[in-house]
Amino acid sequence: MKKISALILSLMLILSLPAALADDPSFQVGIAQFAVHGSLDNCREGFIQGMLEQGFEDGVNVFYDYQNAQADMGLAAGIASKFVSSGYDLIAAIATPMAVVSVNTADGKIPVIYSAVSSPKDSGLANEQGLGEGLTTGTSDELPVEKQLQTIRALQPDAKVIGILYTLSETNSAVQVKQYQDLAPKYGFTVEATGITTGADVPLAAPALLKKVDLVTMVLDNTVVQYLDAVLDAAEPLKKPVYGSEIEQVVRGCVAAEGLDYFALGRQTGHLAARVLMGEDASQIPYETISESALYYNPQALEALGLTLPEDLLARGTDVTAAK
Repeated sequence: MKKISALILSLMLILSLPAALADDPSFQVGIAQFAVHGSLDNCREGFIQGMLEQGFEDGVNVFYDYQNAQADMGLAAGIASKFVSSGYDLIAAIATPMAVVSVNTADGKIPVIYSAVSSPKDSGLANEQGLGEGLTTGTSDELPVEKQLQTIRALQPDAKVIGILYTLSETNSAVQVKQYQDLAPKYGFTVEATGITTGADVPLAAPALLKKVDLVTMVLDNTVVQYLDAVLDAAEPLKKPVYGSEIEQVVRGCVAAEGLDYFALGRQTGHLAARVLMGEDASQIPYETISESALYYNPQALEALGLTLPEDLLARGTDVTAAK
């Protein structure tokens, strides 16, 4: 009975497809993810869901080749080269480093639709009008820095110095650090930023940074996020809070985060990719930004540090221990 229902569902899906899909129902899409962590995983799953909503069903009329670069730029370049040389119809590139290397490698041969790129313009992926310099468009996950600063101030009224770890080679991270530096004085903070070269630097850099600051806040840095546990381990004996940049980091032990819904971001990206596969010119579609953020908090992490979430923040916040 289930097989018959699935067959009927597939037939209905095919009959409802746009003409571009009905004529050529088989597409090859390479999904290139820069690193392994919760947000980017959610982004990938959201992308597949968004594609499905537009009539592209995995294994039926679209076939995905998923590859992860493990935060290694050499591996990222190899993945992009493989997708281009294989003649895939489209590359879905997740995170800024993967997007940049994919666009450079594709060189206009095939469309690249990116996701989780914090600043497409600063990364050279879009011009001032938001259009790609080639067959590319996508979605941006611009960090809600001011809301994060407001939350930190509400939780720590006496704090003065915010610490940030970031990867020197990640343009997106440098942009976010600058945003913090520009906005921090408005809330009575200064920023102490430490740049690293590789993830292996984090276990040494984190303790040194924590000695100089009252707290650490994470940015959307693909390399540092993979070493979040090292940051949390260094912060614990010093009783200094670590704030995340999205929900998965709060689940892992950060006290709170003003973050984005990365599944929703991926879903939005999937809709864009579907438009391109159905014939639209990617270079004529401005990139889109997901602007709605939400407050996530970890009551256990807050309690361990003696921090109390004010009632107004508690009312709009999501307890990650209850959500999981």
